[in-house]
Amino acid sequence: MSSTSEHATPGFLVWRLSTKWRVAVDRAVAPLGLTHAQYSLVASLYGMHRAGRRPSQRQLADHTGLEPLYVSKLARALEAAGVVDRTRDPADPRAIRLSLTEDGREVAQRAIGVVQGLLEQLLEPLGGLRGDRTKAFSRELATLLDVSLDVSLDAPADAPTDASLDTHLDSHPDEE
Repeated sequence: MSSTSEHATPGFLVWRLSTKWRVAVDRAVAPLGLTHAQYSLVASLYGMHRAGRRPSQRQLADHTGLEPLYVSKLARALEAAGVVDRTRDPADPRAIRLSLTEDGREVAQRAIGVVQGLLEQLLEPLGGLRGDRTKAFSRELATLLDVSLDVSLDAPADAPTDASLDTHLDSHPDEE
């Protein structure tokens, strides 16, 4: 465990890991003309297409956890790059359906391969993609993703006091 992680809060570690992952994916997929966020859309569309689905922008936003407006912006950029087709849904003219173009499917396959390689590197200490520790870690992450978070500025009754926060200063992003 690194000295940065020794006294870090779980929130800080999640933030650091997600930042590390985003940067690594950004660098890995840049030669394919994608950003990490665009990769998330392209890879999700690829998987949905293989499952016989052609999602709306809203469905893709729900699937990826990205804001619908951001998905719309990303989809427009991917359409301009010839990777995604955006068409109006005949059943609901307000909805836009998304699909990968032929070039988009090729880019998606290549990008997924590159990111799978990165994922294997990241998860090697846990036994790789198919390791028991990785499976357990994935279950724990899924559990946390299922928790609904209330975005409230009101501090709960059991919120940490100033004194207890002193023990977490090592893990604050501004303290690095």
